[in-house]
Amino acid sequence: MAYETAHAKMEFDRWSAHYDRDVLQHCFFRPAHELLLQNLTAEDRRILDIGCGTGKFAARALERFPDSQVWGMDLSGGMLGQCRERCDASGGRLHLVQGDSQRLPFQDNAFDVITCTHSFHHYPQQHKVVQEMHRVLRPGGRLLIIDGDRDGWWGWMVYDIVVVMMEGAVKHLSSRAFRHMYASSGFDNLSQQRRGNFLPFLLTVGEAVKPAVSKPKREAA
Repeated sequence: MAYETAHAKMEFDRWSAHYDRDVLQHCFFRPAHELLLQNLTAEDRRILDIGCGTGKFAARALERFPDSQVWGMDLSGGMLGQCRERCDASGGRLHLVQGDSQRLPFQDNAFDVITCTHSFHHYPQQHKVVQEMHRVLRPGGRLLIIDGDRDGWWGWMVYDIVVVMMEGAVKHLSSRAFRHMYASSGFDNLSQQRRGNFLPFLLTVGEAVKPAVSKPKREAA
């Protein structure tokens, strides 16, 4: 049976109550968050975190970069409910949005960087999602997606066999498929970084190629 958006929402709503206590937070998600933070800079003032979950990465990014703001978007109302306390503690710097990654509820050229950690395999129309990410990034803005690295035999077994048995027909992309999807969606200067042993994961980074945004001219006094 094909994996659909409704399946993802149902799964994440079900996981939300115990998500922060899951053992994967320490051995899988936190190392991925650290890799993302190493690839962000103080110039990334407007960060969109897609599939933000309970907001752990958003809180870490706000702590690391005090002049930045994060928009945390998730399809799951349960996850966003668990994120509310972190949002309230952010001093207005964390903005929560419930929405579908296939139809991002943001204007064009709105963000400096987009992050997405270990949720991309749940998106049924992955190419459409990357196209939407490109749309809402400013010219030269960067897309950073981390997902399970299924290229080696062990990663293939973990993500294409075990995870599919547990979560349904989700789809982890190969490193080559990620590069092709980025390039065909308008990204350049692509790079990839691998991390992890028992649970390997892959970061793919690209810059949005698009016309420069012209600033409105001021009328003469």
